[in-house]
Amino acid sequence: MEQRRLSIVRLLILFGALAILAGGSFLWGKSAVKKSQARSNDMFAAPYVDATLTPILHFEDSSEVQANNVVLGFIVADSKDGCSPSWGTYYGLDAASRALDMDRRVANLKQRGGQAVVSFGGALNAELATACQDTDKLTSAYQAVIDRYSLKAIDFDIEGAALSNTDANARRSDAINRLQQQNKDLKVWLTVPVEPAGMNQPTTDMITQALTDKVDLAGINVMTMDYGNSKGPQTSMKEATQLALTSTWSQLDGLYKRAGTPKSEGELWAMIGATPMIGQNDVPDESFSLDDARWLNDYAHRMGMGRISFWSANRDAQCGGNSSNSYVSNTCSGVRQDAHQFTQILMDGGSGKPPVTNDSALAAAPVITPASRAQNLSHDDPRTSPYPLWRNSKEYDAGTKVVWQDRVYQAKWWNKDTQPDSPVTNTWDTPWRYLGPVLQSDRDAAAAAVPIAPSSERPQWSSEKVYVQGDEVEAYGRAYRAKWWTQGDLPQQDPDSPYDHPWQYLGDVVKPAATQAPPPPGFTPPPAATPSPVAKSESTGSTTRYTPDNSAIYIISSGDTLSNIAKRFGVPAQQIMSVNRNISDFDHLSIGDRLLIPLTSPGAVQLNNTTP
Repeated sequence: MEQRRLSIVRLLILFGALAILAGGSFLWGKSAVKKSQARSNDMFAAPYVDATLTPILHFEDSSEVQANNVVLGFIVADSKDGCSPSWGTYYGLDAASRALDMDRRVANLKQRGGQAVVSFGGALNAELATACQDTDKLTSAYQAVIDRYSLKAIDFDIEGAALSNTDANARRSDAINRLQQQNKDLKVWLTVPVEPAGMNQPTTDMITQALTDKVDLAGINVMTMDYGNSKGPQTSMKEATQLALTSTWSQLDGLYKRAGTPKSEGELWAMIGATPMIGQNDVPDESFSLDDARWLNDYAHRMGMGRISFWSANRDAQCGGNSSNSYVSNTCSGVRQDAHQFTQILMDGGSGKPPVTNDSALAAAPVITPASRAQNLSHDDPRTSPYPLWRNSKEYDAGTKVVWQDRVYQAKWWNKDTQPDSPVTNTWDTPWRYLGPVLQSDRDAAAAAVPIAPSSERPQWSSEKVYVQGDEVEAYGRAYRAKWWTQGDLPQQDPDSPYDHPWQYLGDVVKPAATQAPPPPGFTPPPAATPSPVAKSESTGSTTRYTPDNSAIYIISSGDTLSNIAKRFGVPAQQIMSVNRNISDFDHLSIGDRLLIPLTSPGAVQLNNTTP
């Protein structure tokens, strides 16, 4: 934020207001006392979350963000296509679904009774209306975001040069008007900068434009932060914020009267929101303290304000000892505090109050019964899942994502043999974080994936050939690229140790219709993470090398036994055991484990001539 210059007129207004405030006859004193008798609990409370900031803040996890509601920032114009929405120019909506798991995390938040509001604009990039000249395309871009996340409320953070862009403001108002016709009861907030003397002229002009275009505003959320030179040197943050809020009330009163739609005192306060920057502000001598937060929460409730937010949940923690005070951090507040303390104070008493327990996400998850477990297992299809299925035989590093019983989990630290939905006393006892459900969009994306075309330059993998970095092969209907020198290492889409595996999975391969045949019942194509492709026959002492032409991979599912798998493929059980020496107990097969099925025995079901 730029520091604001203070004119002589504004200086006189500020000093006059301070004098009135100090004398105890402040304009809103009677109203404040009156409202204090009936503290409002209807205020919408939600911190902003910088959704693209690294490290990712898991707003859907109540142990990381102790608020029911969040305002996610920021959707801006794509850097290459001004009419396409993007998260911070880094991710389109589809890309954010995979890279950030945005869709499922919003769904998870809703599962536990929370609400996500998306904010368009912000200080750093182009708000869509400033980059998209076509109002029809602009409306479609906004609507795409509303549809994607099933939004009931949206926020427009307009600041800097965007405030004076009258053409963009007119397009935005027109688009919002259309959106509210298309989306019943859609709430729209305008978030704007403010000074102790109130909003500047470009801001009030923008609001006037919206009222002229019959936009139904839920309210005006003023950024009570970074006052710069507009705040007198002897004025505290609390005093400057109270002046800013009461000045905003007075301005809105005049704007609505001039628009021909006057509102009562209480109605106007219910349309005002406040968003401080917690802790150290961008202006060096400005800091919003915990005491300031307690005062603002009390004041907002007493006045019946409609909203309280803050920037940002990412910063709601004390900085470490190695941090520098020479700059403002995006990940800590710069003041002494407990973790989540600003959230607990500012969200108290509003719709975004902290959950009673940190286990709310687990409590909201479906109860798994034996019947539902069996039903859900049928949904965990590796061909349509966004991430590999969890396997108890595999090691998982921190950050790894898996699918288990129609839900997506992420490892918080290295673990093995810990089922993601295992009961725990506290959320911090489990190495898994629940991100959200597997969505229909995941299955649709898998179905729409364009396979890689066959290439004469991409031969079938052979266990006897040496491959060097960059060599590409095909195996089991999938394409792979060698990451380093390798020989005899079977390419695998989901290996047990991906960082140590020499093959990079590129995608599925389209086969000509004449040679492509459906797999046998229960067969799942991704290569196994276990057996060496070379096995020795105990009866003859000869060595057999298994390739996609003479073997198959089978993923164990609920109810499978070694004998029924052997019968399904027409292969002796002893032969399956001889080539899967990584399985220690064939009497107790684990769901998700993979078996190499040798298809060299007489009567074996061959992959290239099998019918369902």
